[in-house]
Amino acid sequence: MTSPTLITTRFTASSTADDVLEGIDLSGTRAVVTGASSGIGVETARALAAAGAEVTLAVRDVDAGAAVAEMVTRTTGTHTIHVAALDLADRTSIHSFVEGWEGRLHLLVNNAGIVTGGLERTSDGWELQFATNHLGHFALATGLHDALALGAAERHGARIVALSSTAHMRSGVDFDDIHFERRSYDPQIAYAQSKTANSLFALEATRRWHSDGIVANAVNPGAIATGLQRNFTPRQRESLDSLAAAGLFTYKTVEQGAATSLVAATAAEFARTGGHYLDDCQEAYMVPNDALLADHPHGVKEWALDPASAEQLWNTSSELLRT
Repeated sequence: MTSPTLITTRFTASSTADDVLEGIDLSGTRAVVTGASSGIGVETARALAAAGAEVTLAVRDVDAGAAVAEMVTRTTGTHTIHVAALDLADRTSIHSFVEGWEGRLHLLVNNAGIVTGGLERTSDGWELQFATNHLGHFALATGLHDALALGAAERHGARIVALSSTAHMRSGVDFDDIHFERRSYDPQIAYAQSKTANSLFALEATRRWHSDGIVANAVNPGAIATGLQRNFTPRQRESLDSLAAAGLFTYKTVEQGAATSLVAATAAEFARTGGHYLDDCQEAYMVPNDALLADHPHGVKEWALDPASAEQLWNTSSELLRT
């Protein structure tokens, strides 16, 4: 199910972060990248800093973040890189980060994510993957709204990038039992609904905040061998490897994996428009909810771009964070 109005760019699955930012001057741009102590978060932050941006690494492990900051400074020559503590599963940590932020913000890259092999809960009793991958980023983005609005007024726009995944195709958000209090726990389904939530957040954030100059887009970075997969169950690994063996996708390098995030963050094609889902540096085509992942590895399910679900998720998330 294709659309004639899909946004395209000149970049491809093999493009790298540096390819996307070639010739772009981000001097004066202030960016936050969550989960920037490992994987594609490091490359995203490095590429932004190399292009002149002032980048804050929002990380759970500040020592690891400091090591990344030192590497970025050493390899790019920039000194406008900072490290700040942020645990997306801890509301107090998110509040502290937001309260500590001063001034404008032009770019928020919600890159961090976790995969669990079994049921884990936060201190609030929330399922950990949904709490970290969606609720934590939701709280961070809403908390930084005013800073983003300031950045938008200064630069004629601010952007949010929400990292989703092909895994979203396994499940929509189960609003009747988000936190697996009644249904049997399946870590793949839990991860999938959190990734659908990332896309729905981008859709609703754009609807609510576009008048403030803020747009949000979701991206699928592709399959990259990073620390995110360290907690994969044998079933999860088998599923991923079977798709690769069938030729439905190829593993990307970290540099290639960060490229789609940077297209959403900096490409002119997405400067004023949001609520899109990007795959391999292009806007993905929508497929029915009953479509098979094996048939559409680069598509996006209808449930991940459904306006009613996006509004419901926003309201549900806001209510959870008020409790």
